[in-house]
Amino acid sequence: MKIVEFGKQNTNTVMLLHGGGLNWWNYRDAAEILAEDFHVLIPVLDGHAGSGVPFSTMEDNAARLIRYIDETFGGQVTIIGGLSLGGQIAVEMLSQRPDICKFALIESTLVKPMKLTHALIGPSVAMSYGLVKQRWFARWQASYLRIPRNLFEDYYRDTCKISKADLTAFLKANSSYTIKPSLTQTCAKVRIVAGAREQKGILESAKRLREIIPHSQLEILPGLYHGDLSINQPQRYAGMLKSWMEEENEDI
Repeated sequence: MKIVEFGKQNTNTVMLLHGGGLNWWNYRDAAEILAEDFHVLIPVLDGHAGSGVPFSTMEDNAARLIRYIDETFGGQVTIIGGLSLGGQIAVEMLSQRPDICKFALIESTLVKPMKLTHALIGPSVAMSYGLVKQRWFARWQASYLRIPRNLFEDYYRDTCKISKADLTAFLKANSSYTIKPSLTQTCAKVRIVAGAREQKGILESAKRLREIIPHSQLEILPGLYHGDLSINQPQRYAGMLKSWMEEENEDI
């Protein structure tokens, strides 16, 4: 497992789980801000460039990260944040281990199975995979995903390294993930965020997560698209996480 770290000198630990098809640089700008106060861990998710592990299931990836936390941090980190695919894995971690973290920020995360999308993934990847290494196609995808220009070369490099099998596997898992009943047992304080301009399925999923997770908070962010918060507003994203630590210090 590859894990990129920032702020190793700090004791409070944040684990950030990137979106599907992205990589650790998804959170680079936010991590540099958070490193002032936190030890930031950004694992490369299974099936992505540098992970060294093929993608199998959300459950397997979540279990592997939990084992790492058990072995390295005694069973708990302060905060887990996740975007899209990373958000689904974060939700799965909360389901498998109710006390895996004190706080969780779940961003733009789908938990409503999309049957038609799932059925079309195989044929779509088969038709388009040959274009992945074409820079013009990568630029079009990056623009659609609202990836800033300064991250394009990272995006292009790492996208080219994702195998067809892994791309198909994690896209299918993303479109079919469902909430586990055990999610209701989580001890974490959970904040769910989504952009107001996201697809209907994401907005409905955000509301569903709010209904399922005890004492959770939901915030629909005006004007934002999928992943805009962590990728394009790192100061705001980091501020959300830092506010939790300020609240905890006030309670002590």
